[in-house]
This record gives sequence, structure tokens and C-alpha cells, in this order.
Amino acid sequence: MHVSQAVLACVVVLATTIITTPAAEPTGATFTDPTQADGDFTFQGEYAGEAEIGGEKLGVGIQVVARGDGRFDVVAYPGGLPGDGWTPPQKLLGKGTRRDAGDGAVVTVEGVDWTGQQRRGEIRGAALVVIGDDGSEAARFPKVDRTSPTLGQAPPPGAVVIFDGAGPADEQATLESPRITADGLLMEGVSTRQSFGDARWHLEFRLPYQPHDRGQARGNSGGYFSGCYEVQMLDSFGLDPQDNGCGGIDKAAPPALNMCLPPLAWQTYDVDFTAPRFEAGRKVRNARLSVRHNGVSIHDDVEIGGITPGGPRREEAPTGPLHLQNHGNPVRYRNIWVVPKP
Repeated sequence: MHVSQAVLACVVVLATTIITTPAAEPTGATFTDPTQADGDFTFQGEYAGEAEIGGEKLGVGIQVVARGDGRFDVVAYPGGLPGDGWTPPQKLLGKGTRRDAGDGAVVTVEGVDWTGQQRRGEIRGAALVVIGDDGSEAARFPKVDRTSPTLGQAPPPGAVVIFDGAGPADEQATLESPRITADGLLMEGVSTRQSFGDARWHLEFRLPYQPHDRGQARGNSGGYFSGCYEVQMLDSFGLDPQDNGCGGIDKAAPPALNMCLPPLAWQTYDVDFTAPRFEAGRKVRNARLSVRHNGVSIHDDVEIGGITPGGPRREEAPTGPLHLQNHGNPVRYRNIWVVPKP
């Protein structure tokens, strides 16, 4: 058995998809500060490295998703992590369980390989370690903390700064009744005072850590461009792309790739918005959106036939505000700016 087979086998389980159960309200603990999170938080995240296949090295990416009470879903991506080497749709799924050991907590990852044999790995320290047939370490995948290449991007000339934390922009002048946290972050449930048409947007957001919650109750918000076209924000880390998952245009288009990072990691949306066109009060051309999530293109000039659910506006118009939805979860924002197009 090649090392790569052991690596991938340790995250195979007798299922073909991870299933989420939609929930209307959060049911478990919610964390907005990594230092206050539970014992599972340090194990959740992304792991990456190389394994041998047929004498050649192959990149492998692994996402470990906390599900509460020491339970984890594990997803392995041959080629590398989403947006960094993986070619959809091939991936393998597994389960993990946290246990206390003499030298600290360990997560055991188990699954059944293609031959029907039980295989296992362990997450200990800052790496996922694959255990070979003889009990020795067969491969090691260090934990990685990816960041968006556009994180912290400064507004270019001509930009309208909507929110910059402790910066010079006055959020009271740019936003309707903004709420700001003690550490200077913008809270959910707010709209811009100004309306915009064709524009290029940059915004940064951070999803809460809610290990016990599922579906639409887990880190839910959304950016409504022109007040009525939503690009979803949701903790769908490790899941299949959906139109109501992170990066999805709700009821219109799933993202080409699920680029959601683990909760409490800062993420970016860079959006090119083209407003609908009207003649004599009648719409003659639909709105269009291009979206890069954490620097990776997930929508390329997607046409949106009408408003998406949940936004503050009920009719399409040539211009409108940006609205950041309050869905009951403490999603946070920073560094929001827009460049209107002539």
C-alpha cells in the first residue's frame, strides 16, 4: 500500500457526502474570540503536504471541521486544498474523535480503505499524522493558516471608504445606525447611506465559531449588493458548494469552488457588480456579479434574474445600498470600500 493510499484511506468513511441539517436558530455555544473557544478549536482547520503515489509526490489537502463535543468531519483533497491544487470533484470523507492523552489531547481519524481495511491517523501537535500498518508514522501533514491575498488591501484612488475601523472614515456618515464592537469591528445588520450602481467592492468578514450548529444557523450573514442581490456568508467550511452556502448567490448560483476558510479566520470578497439596466421604467438587462472569495474566482459575470431572498429591498433599481444582513449570528466586518464605475 502506497503512503498516499494510507493517507487518503485514513479519511475515508462509509458515506459520500457530508449532510447538514438546516436550523433556524443557533443551539450551541458561539465564540467570537479564538482565545475563548473550546478544546476542539485548535484541531479544526486545514492541513497540507505531500504523499507518494506510484513513486511520485502528490499534494494532499485536508480540512478538519469541528462538530461539537470532540467530534469532527474530515475531508481529504487529492492534489491540494481547494484553490491550491485540488481539481473537483474527487475527495474523500472521514470522521475524527478527540480524546485526552497523557501528553495532551489527540484527535483520532478513522476510516475504511478501498480494500475494506480499517485505517487511522492522528492529529497531534500541529500536524495530522498518518499511522502505517506497522504502527509507525507513515506521513505527516502540518497545519496551515491560509490568508487571502487581498486581505488588508488598501482602497485605491477614487474609492469610497465605507468602514475602516479606527481609520479616518466616519462610519456614522457612511452607514445607517452602525454598531461597533469594543475592538473596533463592524457588526451585522447595517446598510450604506449612499446608493451605488456599477462598482467594484472589497469587504473583509469573519465568521463566528459555532461547533454545535448546522446549516443556516452556523455563522450566517450576507452581502446584498444594491440591497437585493445576496452573496451569502456562512460557515460552510469543508462542505460542498451550494447557492445558500458561503460564496453562493442565494437561489441563483452556487460558487464554482467552496473557498470558505475555517471560522474566526478573516476572509475577503472582491466583487465586480454590474447593475440592471432600465428603459422607460422597464428592466432591459439583468444585474451581473463576478466574485473572488479569498482571491479565487468563484463567480464569473453571473447573470441574476431578480432579487434574492432576505434583503431589505423588494424591487430592482439602477442603484442601491450595500446591506450586511443580520441573521442572528455575530459576523464581523472590516476594511470595506467601493470604487464606483463611471
